[in-house]
Amino acid sequence: MRTFVGALLLVAVAPAQAAPKIETIASGLDHPWSLAFLPDGGVLVTERSGKLSLIAAGKAPAPISGVPAVYAKSQGGLFDVLLDPEFAANRMLYLSYAAGVPGANFTRIARARLDGTALRDVKVIFQVAPAKDTPVHFGGRMAMLADGTLVMTTGDGFDRREQAQRLQSGLGKIVRIRRDGGIPADNPFAKTPGAQASIWSYGHRNPQGLAYDAASGRLYAHEHGPKGGDEVNIIVRGGNYGWPIATKGLDYSGATISPFKTYKGMIDGVVVWVPSIAPSGLAVVRGAMWPAWQGDLIVGALASQELRRIDLDAGGAVVSQERIFPSIKARVRDVRTAPDGAIWVTTDEASGKVLRISQ
Repeated sequence: MRTFVGALLLVAVAPAQAAPKIETIASGLDHPWSLAFLPDGGVLVTERSGKLSLIAAGKAPAPISGVPAVYAKSQGGLFDVLLDPEFAANRMLYLSYAAGVPGANFTRIARARLDGTALRDVKVIFQVAPAKDTPVHFGGRMAMLADGTLVMTTGDGFDRREQAQRLQSGLGKIVRIRRDGGIPADNPFAKTPGAQASIWSYGHRNPQGLAYDAASGRLYAHEHGPKGGDEVNIIVRGGNYGWPIATKGLDYSGATISPFKTYKGMIDGVVVWVPSIAPSGLAVVRGAMWPAWQGDLIVGALASQELRRIDLDAGGAVVSQERIFPSIKARVRDVRTAPDGAIWVTTDEASGKVLRISQ
């Protein structure tokens, strides 16, 4: 599979689009982390400190009660919100979040029913094991696959990077579960002795973007490298994505993590950024609003404070990439495409914003 190094591939010419309109939908949010679009036009937004709010047209965000307690320290807190495929009928949603205490914390998934501005019937359906003693690298991005199963990223815990290669550990993985928290029998390691049956793919560092494209059937993820080596990957069942055996990044000290930039039997990223951009948030463009960008990826970036478009051809191969909407100069945490095709983003700030981009 071809790998494109982002620092060498940034282009300036984009397909013609009308001038975008950028609106501030909400502001004053505490590190807004994720968005979900309701059937009635409302939007749910999570804040890392542990708040879930409902944004309705022309109204200030309304707090949702009943959110489970989170471990809010450093990178820990409330992460993703994901609607059930049958939300219109059952009102069920899923929250990922950090839980525990400084010496033993982990990423959890809770299922709950949205009743007006309250969560009811809250139940923890999954918890990453083993616990870790670092307040960073939780993962926490979720997506729903075509068969109705749920996938979530988990981080390596930073100080425990070797566990990303160990099937006995839930750290540094993408897991796949049923919506009730059960484990699908067709998971790749469900019958492997000693392995965690929830594992779908492994060898990840800290994936902060996850998006399923129903049109192509592809599951995309991106993750933070160390000092360089951020990646976009196409996730396949049972795939090993190399960390920390193969990486194009260095340790933060400048030391070599591994002599291998690629390794036989391990899957290379389709895009690699050196230096790091710290990608966060990932969306696939579909619909009529951005006709020249159909099937392309939109990536937010924390360190380089921007949005990027990854241009994909009809077969999913990377053609090029470019910075888009250059007036947005902020740490971008989440990127979503709404049902009408508009691109929504959240900014990772103590007084963060929700932005809507349309044309």
